Amino acid sequence: MSQRSVARIAGLLYLAYIVIFATSQFIQGKPIVWGDAAATANAIVASQEMFRLGVALELIAALLFLLAAWSLYALFKPVNRDLALLFLLLNLVGVGIECVDTMIHFAALLLNTGSAPMAAFKPDQLQTLGLIFLHVSGAGSMACTLFYGVWLFPLGVLAIQSRLLPKIFGILLILDGASLMICFVQMWFFPGYEKWMYPLYPVMFIAECGLALWLAIKGVKDSATTPADAG
Repeated sequence: MSQRSVARIAGLLYLAYIVIFATSQFIQGKPIVWGDAAATANAIVASQEMFRLGVALELIAALLFLLAAWSLYALFKPVNRDLALLFLLLNLVGVGIECVDTMIHFAALLLNTGSAPMAAFKPDQLQTLGLIFLHVSGAGSMACTLFYGVWLFPLGVLAIQSRLLPKIFGILLILDGASLMICFVQMWFFPGYEKWMYPLYPVMFIAECGLALWLAIKGVKDSATTPADAG
């Protein structure tokens, strides 16, 4: 398969991941009222089909993200195999955490839909447990931010070294990775200061959506790569 074809596949997978992941987050987040366990439980149960759909979409998005990373690995491997393998492994760990995190999120629905093992608990206990699981899931999302940020550094370096893409994409990916690292620190240590992150969101959006669109539409030139370390 030509480099251009691989690049377009990577771009389409990356773009599909972004769209499906954003949709899943909207669906799953809509019924949650963080300060009210009862209201959250009632809203999740009332819209449980949509909640299930949101969880399924996030799992599909995680798969697409891993496949996009694999395609990018195939694209950049001739440039520097070690760096390409590094970003693939970082992505894989992030995807693994996200899948576990998604199932923890799904537990909030299971706790409140009434099955035999839950009969030992009172409704208010189940509602509280459900909200606790949602908070644990939120912590898992913060952990994903670490790996989904760090993987962008080797990817950005390879985008610059390879000459397959305009260098601006490599620079933007590195800035995106730095932005996600700042987000990670803010979420863990300064949870009440989300507004600090607002100026960074455009950088993240432009870097990843721009890369996905460029690869999907423009692709790369088959002769553009100059391998620095194919071994």
